[in-house]
Amino acid sequence: MKQLAESIKVWIKEKVKESACNGGLVAMSGGVDSSVVAVLTKKALGKHMLGLILPCDSNPEDKKHAMLVAKKFNISTKEIDLTDIYKSFTKILPKAGKTVLGNLKARIRMAVLYYFANKYKYLVVGTSNKTEIMTGYMTKYGDSACDIEPIGNLYKTEVVELAKYLKIPKDIIKKPPSPGLWKGQKDEEELGINYELLDNILRCIESGARKNFSSEAVKKVKLMIKNSEHKRKFPEIFRKNNI
Repeated sequence: MKQLAESIKVWIKEKVKESACNGGLVAMSGGVDSSVVAVLTKKALGKHMLGLILPCDSNPEDKKHAMLVAKKFNISTKEIDLTDIYKSFTKILPKAGKTVLGNLKARIRMAVLYYFANKYKYLVVGTSNKTEIMTGYMTKYGDSACDIEPIGNLYKTEVVELAKYLKIPKDIIKKPPSPGLWKGQKDEEELGINYELLDNILRCIESGARKNFSSEAVKKVKLMIKNSEHKRKFPEIFRKNNI
């Protein structure tokens, strides 16, 4: 884990330098993924890193955990409560279900992240892991929008191990993973599969290895990958030579 952490730290520093930007910006949600990314970005960029805490009709525990990480690792933060902005949107928009409203929250946050990125000439450092990216468990143009993705090649279970090495507070590591977009939301309940099994299946799909997983579980994961392909690609462009 030491070599992995060091490699990611160096990579972040190199990417910021290549972009001719002044630093990096991380949305600190209080979850394990954003905590790991925030700590590695702080180690890479020092004072040229900012953590944004953006509660949006959120569980107060999320802010508490984000501040816990910021304090422990001496991360400079700005907090902007987006609840009133979110409620203003819901007043003028047609009624919708929790998934639509949750995605709206994620996209409001991303608009604010890029506001500050433009203001300070910082890169937006993403917090999505490989499991989320492969299965599409992310909001398009919400939490999936970023300039660099330091843990995008690490499965969720690997991120947890890295969090332990970095000494992220245990309360954060132990709590059930959640995007926090609505009350009671939990990753594994929404995905319908636990992360350990999901990561093992994804590894086998990638490598072509065969293991004794249930055909139903494998089919479910393959369908997630197929249905979310559009989230991992730039928009399709019509080509005139197709006429």
